Amino acid sequence: MASSRKGVGRLGWGLLLLGLLLCAPLRAADILLTANEDNEGVRNFTRDLADLRPRDQVRFVPLGQLHAPGQLPATTRLVLLDPQSLDWRLQEPQGPATLVLRISRLQAAQRLPGTPQPRLSLLWSDPPMARQLRLIRSVLPQVRRVGVLYSQDSRFLLDEVREAARSLGLEIVAEPWDSTGDSRPLHEVLRDSEVLLGLDDPSLYNPRTVKNLLLSSYARQQALIGPNAGFVRAGSLASTYSDQQDWLQTLDHLLDQPVARWPRTLYPTAFKVLSNPQVARSLGIEEIDPEAVARQLSEREKRP
Repeated sequence: MASSRKGVGRLGWGLLLLGLLLCAPLRAADILLTANEDNEGVRNFTRDLADLRPRDQVRFVPLGQLHAPGQLPATTRLVLLDPQSLDWRLQEPQGPATLVLRISRLQAAQRLPGTPQPRLSLLWSDPPMARQLRLIRSVLPQVRRVGVLYSQDSRFLLDEVREAARSLGLEIVAEPWDSTGDSRPLHEVLRDSEVLLGLDDPSLYNPRTVKNLLLSSYARQQALIGPNAGFVRAGSLASTYSDQQDWLQTLDHLLDQPVARWPRTLYPTAFKVLSNPQVARSLGIEEIDPEAVARQLSEREKRP
């Protein structure tokens, strides 16, 4: 009987110890954010992330104050906020596991030809092509031919665009636009398609080309989708995008994971839809409910 009571006692102490271990806070992580510029935006982002992760040490250090990547502790979780900090990180393969935030596919292709380095996780800033095409199917269900302009830099995206389009029953009409001073490729792609899908290619979609792109598409009563939220404000019809809260949510989730489980590349799963009601009215398109469309797109992406 005494032996039985001793066994129960040991079991009780074991369960108590297990409970204390489970309730104990995890070891604080050292999360280091860096960027070439030290401004209010990156400081606010750092503060917001620190608020989400009160148990961790979250700090921002300007790029110019950091030594070589290999001199940072291996346990540091490094977060890069601009292309210049990625250039610095690529100086040497040594260094801590690194999350590269808000980098476009083109920026990565220019800096990382071939296979990404194993210690880097790239979080894409440009919206995924499949998501943009599903947006087209949602707001313009009658459309079947989607026009795409591309440069030498963005040509590599065409295979991905075509594959995503096939799964949605859409046809891609692609035209190279090597010189934006020559409007013929723009007019040809508009003539042969029903909507224009903008790639996040700054050589094609920029303040110098925006007027020609929008006026030409309006003249044919065709909508431009994307390439980003800024172009929607300038006059394109709609786009998916991820804002700062979406990025914080994605980053917070990744930082909960062991670095060995960080993906090599990732699009933020959290996103929103931005539309331009004035453009919709001028094109005779039914008014878009951005929140409802975003929910619809998100639900479709979650389906197996």
